[in-house]
Amino acid sequence: MKKVLIITYYWPPSGKASLHWPLDLARYFPENNWKPVILTVEEEKFSHPDHSLLKDLDPGIKTIRTKTWEPFDIYKKFTGKKQDTQLVASETISKTNRKLSHRISIWIRMNLFVPDARAGWYFFGVKGGKDYLQKEKIDAIISIGPPHTAHLTGRKLSEDFSIPHFPVFIDPWVDIVYYTGFKRNMLALKLDNYLERKVVENAKGVIFVTRSMQNDYQLKYPFLKEKSSVLYWGYNEENFSGVYRDRDPADNSKVILHAGNIFDYQNVPFFWKKIKSDIDKGRNLRLRFLGTVSPGIKEAVASAGLNSYTDYKGFLPYKDMLKEMVNADFLFVCATEKRHMPGKLFEYIRTGIPVIAFGNDNEEINEILSENNAGKLFSYSEDGAGVLDYPGKYTTRIDLVKKFDRRNITHHFSEIINKLVPEK
Repeated sequence: MKKVLIITYYWPPSGKASLHWPLDLARYFPENNWKPVILTVEEEKFSHPDHSLLKDLDPGIKTIRTKTWEPFDIYKKFTGKKQDTQLVASETISKTNRKLSHRISIWIRMNLFVPDARAGWYFFGVKGGKDYLQKEKIDAIISIGPPHTAHLTGRKLSEDFSIPHFPVFIDPWVDIVYYTGFKRNMLALKLDNYLERKVVENAKGVIFVTRSMQNDYQLKYPFLKEKSSVLYWGYNEENFSGVYRDRDPADNSKVILHAGNIFDYQNVPFFWKKIKSDIDKGRNLRLRFLGTVSPGIKEAVASAGLNSYTDYKGFLPYKDMLKEMVNADFLFVCATEKRHMPGKLFEYIRTGIPVIAFGNDNEEINEILSENNAGKLFSYSEDGAGVLDYPGKYTTRIDLVKKFDRRNITHHFSEIINKLVPEK
């Protein structure tokens, strides 16, 4: 069996949603004659831990855990937060916080940490990888980013040991959406572009999780047309085993649920207004958020008069989050740009609950929702009434949705690697 090194910053017990893709790759690669080895950090302090995910790990998988340096303890001191405070991603880049210390910390993050705030892992990750590769043979390297520091680590190990590298882009690199509206100096941008180019030039094959991101990168780097592929984020069918709808029969409310992080720039003011209007007309609606909610979103919800109809449940273990999804009546999601497809979209459509999606010019999401009759995409200037008022129109084709099962996606990934990494 050939061996593949998977470089991922996020790994159990981290509760970061980004870990589910590499976790399921590692789970299903052996079915495709690839033995996974994991290179990750000893402890990822930013995200909430989810210890329930540890039981999903195959104890036989070799996991290399290295030290890292994260700047978040310094950030807490600088912004006056207590050291035991759990940081929230949507707050650390929020524009509604006008404190000087917060604004300075954002400038430092955008201009001094290249390619990202996990740059402190690079030297530890490279050393950990080298120590292993000097003793063991690896046939391919996969890196998952962001953080794009993982791609730099993969490139270095690939070059030093002549191993084919396959970077996976969950989000764009230089112009990732959360940079929007923040000023970056020319030196930082030049360095970021240089590092990105070096990674994709060295790569044997580049994987994108959306077709629109692949198209965008091919315009920037035409040579990628010959060595890039699209593999959607998908979901794990096994995770839905034993998860079923079990709402209290006495609960006649209609729950509108958002799972995961939601940022200031994902505000949907007309949707809040529509919800409040329906409530005023006697409709029993509740708005529910799982995960982190930015200050700007909370302010908008409050301004719409929805505070008493809104539940902020915070971080939940993954299985509990799935249960909340299947017990909702509507699921809503906010894409940030035309290249962005939130990973939770695939879990949403697998539940069979009608999906209300917001995103300007995001034809890819619209196609997936339409093809599976799972919901509808609206622009940010619309109110979602097309689904909120007519949920019965959307009966998801679960038989079609199952093509997004990560077992199938891992099989396709294996085919890509097998094609580009010949037998020795």
